Amino acid sequence: MSLTVVASVLVVLILGVAFVRTRIRLLRLSRLDWEDLIARIMPVPIDEISIIANDYLHPRKGRLVFDTEDIWAKIGRAEGLRRIYANAEILIALAGYAQRWNPEESLMVVEMMRRDALVLRHSTLRLSFGLTVDSERLEGPFNVQQVASAYYLMRSRVLALYETIHVGRFPQLASLL
Repeated sequence: MSLTVVASVLVVLILGVAFVRTRIRLLRLSRLDWEDLIARIMPVPIDEISIIANDYLHPRKGRLVFDTEDIWAKIGRAEGLRRIYANAEILIALAGYAQRWNPEESLMVVEMMRRDALVLRHSTLRLSFGLTVDSERLEGPFNVQQVASAYYLMRSRVLALYETIHVGRFPQLASLL
């Protein structure tokens, strides 16, 4: 067998294991109640994430330009990235939890959040595995901006969902996120 085939098989296996692990984690989270879900939310620097996300999502003349180190520091480096990634799964579970009160609207929000989570996971994996070595100056900040933007969108979507369909739980959720 050639080295290329072995490498390809290995990549497929790694991706398969990662997919199964993610599905298992999401299934476990979907079985938790409200108190258990919100207890798992970890603090992240949301003000800094919002600045990065808005800079990325709303381009304008004279926009802020951050280098990789600035952006990396703003999200909390590797620990912040780990927390953002973990919280993203909890946000999806919270949106799924909201389906109990409004299945139609929640389903649409959950689907949008899943798509945001795909962007977040892809960019996080690229950062984690250092796949941007040859183009660190361009892709490094771009991947961190994508992570921040995807998380910002997911957070905004779940907060809007709870504000609309379960206003009683909204203040507690907003204070934690």
